[in-house]
Amino acid sequence: MTVAPGTLVLAGTPIGDIADAPPRLAEELAGADVVAAEDTRRLRRLTQVLGVQPRGRVVSYFEGNEAARTPELVEALLGGSRVLLVTDAGMPSVSDPGYRLVAAAVERDIKVTAVPGPSAVLTALALSGLPVDRFCFEGFLPRKAGERLSRLREVAGERRTLVYFEAPHRLDDTLAAMAEVFGAERRAAVCRELTKTYEEIKRGPVGELAEWAAEGVRGEITVVVEGAPEKAEELGADELVRRVRVREEAGERRKEAIAAVAVEAGVPKREVFDAVVAAKSAQKPL
Repeated sequence: MTVAPGTLVLAGTPIGDIADAPPRLAEELAGADVVAAEDTRRLRRLTQVLGVQPRGRVVSYFEGNEAARTPELVEALLGGSRVLLVTDAGMPSVSDPGYRLVAAAVERDIKVTAVPGPSAVLTALALSGLPVDRFCFEGFLPRKAGERLSRLREVAGERRTLVYFEAPHRLDDTLAAMAEVFGAERRAAVCRELTKTYEEIKRGPVGELAEWAAEGVRGEITVVVEGAPEKAEELGADELVRRVRVREEAGERRKEAIAAVAVEAGVPKREVFDAVVAAKSAQKPL
């Protein structure tokens, strides 16, 4: 007798306030054959608050064992089990464990559904005060400074609003890198401890936010950054150099002039810098 495959359920969990738990979450926790949790201790606290006792088997499913445990969960699904996947906060597979399992389930024609829940990405975006009609979620930036700058340069001309997650101890370096690449005047919002007691939304130019963050920030962080300004025209290297020269003649230092021209032209600062260096090498007057 052939057994019909089960169902994989991705369940959103509160990002802060436990009262934000979706109504279906308790029902799914109680009825699942297997509950795969990023942190079983946090799951225990969640079920206690919700007043529910999982009847199924509870297993851990986190970054360290995700690859090894995925085949086991797929076998359970193929055997007809209903597998519920929960992470510490928000929606599984969005910068959290889950992608491997979803991909494996889809490959085997196993049904995948979700219990919609709170999202730090959408909550921060809505609260930022920045355009929300089009956006990109970029997740976490690389930890190494050089790799972080390279990743930011890739999206320097992106017109859509950008959303990032960041660790509090790296926030000042990240904002400083954004100021260098995007321009210090690019608008941004740092959303800290969303839906929690000490929720804070700090809005302003990214350069000012970098100075604020240098004093130390705690909590879970989501950063929303305004997209690149629309280019009124494509500016060639000679025009970029000319604009830098005009600003220098008005008394600005070259570094500040390059940064300002990059912002007004809607191009990465590196592009203006390279144009200036090339002009100097060619002995063109600056």
